[in-house]
Amino acid sequence: MSNLPHVIDVTADTFETEVLQKSLQTPVLVDFWATWCGPCKSLTPVLEKLAGEYGGAFVLAKVDVDQQQQIAAAFQIRSVPTVFLLVGGQPVDAFQGALPEGQLRQFLQQHGVEPLAEAEAPAETAEATLDPHAEVARLRDAVQAEPDKDELKLDLALALLRTGAADEAVQLLDALPANLATDDRAVRARARLGFAALLHDAPAPAALEQALAADPDDHQARHLLAVHHLVGGDASAGLEHLLELLRRDRAYGEGLAKRSLIDAFRVVEDEDLVGQYRRRMASLLF
Repeated sequence: MSNLPHVIDVTADTFETEVLQKSLQTPVLVDFWATWCGPCKSLTPVLEKLAGEYGGAFVLAKVDVDQQQQIAAAFQIRSVPTVFLLVGGQPVDAFQGALPEGQLRQFLQQHGVEPLAEAEAPAETAEATLDPHAEVARLRDAVQAEPDKDELKLDLALALLRTGAADEAVQLLDALPANLATDDRAVRARARLGFAALLHDAPAPAALEQALAADPDDHQARHLLAVHHLVGGDASAGLEHLLELLRRDRAYGEGLAKRSLIDAFRVVEDEDLVGQYRRRMASLLF
């Protein structure tokens, strides 16, 4: 087994957990290779190098096609090396052959996979313990002192969102440059705002519950009730309704239940709860 950071060797027994479920949270690059394959010997070390350099922005899952013929057959592998990118539990792109490092970076960039700045994570954890109103005041002063520092504007948008000042937060998020607009924190903020926007002119929870009692297949009512729970802080109830919507009709709203669950995983802070519902979602899908 590989002991490199963010690199795993996958078997048929671990594929669902280590690839399908993991890709619901983090992109997974699946490298189909063989010991006798010459191009594999040049491609795999570059992929391993990038997996370490990107610091967890993606996971490299290595599949020996001779040892794991079941997985290779499922992906209809005809030649090696073949590399698939899985996001949200689904293959989104693939390539064959030993691409040079520059083209590999472009391939990842096309799908929004960029190296992570590992030093940012502790700052966000510490930030969550601050009083949001005091943090808004502090960040307003910081932005005024350094108006060209866009990172401060993102911090201010997140603080505003925690105080309920959604409109001002949206204006700041909309004005961010492209590199910060795709920052993980900005993506989570957009997900929160997206849920809140769905509730404009939506029926009250009691009315939605009555609608569901009358017709358990009222998918719109179930989706809106789930959003009410998520925005109101009852993450478990919200996730349960979304999972039930997925179970009843995974095609509803062009995959609305799956998309909503993935967005909910971004905004729910209880990691154990998120992990539980990720596993349940994966069992329904696969």
